[in-house]
Amino acid sequence: MNCKKNLLIHLSLLTLVLTTACGGSDTQTQVATSAEVKIDGSSTVFPISEAMAEEFKNGNQEVEVTIGVSGSGGGFKKFCAGETDISNASRPIKKSEMELCAENGIEYVEVPVAFDGISVVVNKGNDWATCLKASDLGKMWDVAAEGEVENWSQVDDNFPAKDLRLYGPGTDSGTFDYFVEATIGKKGESRGDYTASEDDNVIVQGVTTDEGGLGYLGYAYYEENKDKLKAVAIENGDGKCVEPSEITIADGSYSPLSRPIFLYVKKSSLSENEGVKAFVEYQIDPANSKLISEVGYVPLPSEIQAKVKERLDNGTTGSIFEGGSSVGVKLADKL
Repeated sequence: MNCKKNLLIHLSLLTLVLTTACGGSDTQTQVATSAEVKIDGSSTVFPISEAMAEEFKNGNQEVEVTIGVSGSGGGFKKFCAGETDISNASRPIKKSEMELCAENGIEYVEVPVAFDGISVVVNKGNDWATCLKASDLGKMWDVAAEGEVENWSQVDDNFPAKDLRLYGPGTDSGTFDYFVEATIGKKGESRGDYTASEDDNVIVQGVTTDEGGLGYLGYAYYEENKDKLKAVAIENGDGKCVEPSEITIADGSYSPLSRPIFLYVKKSSLSENEGVKAFVEYQIDPANSKLISEVGYVPLPSEIQAKVKERLDNGTTGSIFEGGSSVGVKLADKL
């Protein structure tokens, strides 16, 4: 599966009948007319939307779902301009984006959809970087490191004198925003002399072919390419070296790089477009959680899923993060 190509799916049948045999719900959703669902945003959330849409199409071919990938920031620009129905995001909406949506009269429902763990990856030939601290990553990626920290031995005296080359998402990415804040502590500020791409496959290819390479990406992309890459354990707040996995992401021990990921749904689309409402309800249905696991992410616990459904059913608008960060924040506490 190519996780970065735009997806155009044509769906038919007026009645959505989804069975647990094909990974879907056994409930029925009536979509009375043909409809179009426009989605854009995070490359991290893309595999979830893609997998859900592929199953959703089995029972509803009258709905056309278009999924684009322009990063969380790029997605919010389109969403707040009224160009899309759903914005995929790997971090909460920023205050500036909230203001832009308000200026354009766009109300939205914030829908946490899964947990992710940003995975720090190195080349298979790297036998020295087995565990890193957040401060080690900060030393590599800080603005002050540009043109200065170019060798692994500058990160740790015990590391070999090998060239250090970095690969990561571009500045429109929510993964970029979260990683920078979690490791450097500065919002939106990172060294600029690294290979940046909204295409995670570019990051994978770069690290795979570069023995001194280090990159970071969503857990699903590591899972898809773990035969080519090696995940680095991260020292958490308890001083333990923890690798990303479904278990460590779900229990929060993979810290500080575990995070919730989101859908932002235009409220008017929920009330006026039956296709949008049906597709969002399908994505948060616990019966479809295994699709989230299958693409490499961690489903929300049942108690959180229930609160998310309540927000959607009530049409609760705004962000529980109020324009702030989700770094170090427990989603259950916010909900």
